[in-house]
Amino acid sequence: MADLNETIHQPVRLRIMAALVTLGASEEVDFSYLRDLLDVTDGNLGAHLRKLEEAGYIAVNKVFVERKPRTFISATAGGRKVFQEHVAALELILKSK
Repeated sequence: MADLNETIHQPVRLRIMAALVTLGASEEVDFSYLRDLLDVTDGNLGAHLRKLEEAGYIAVNKVFVERKPRTFISATAGGRKVFQEHVAALELILKSK
């Protein structure tokens, strides 16, 4: 059986990665946009982002825009690779049924 990535396999983290890998390699998304897109709370999203960042799958960029803190998130090259491997594993599982 194909190996699933336990870090990415959690539903919210899978949705986060799916959203991020659709961006270009140098693009990032605002925390608020991602929160609204996924319909999760700030705390819930923050906890999942921390797990993905600790694994090296995403990069978190905190900056000030017009004197207000903003957080931007992007998928790392390693995160993109792991996500594609996870999707391939899911496809193998579906094809074996």
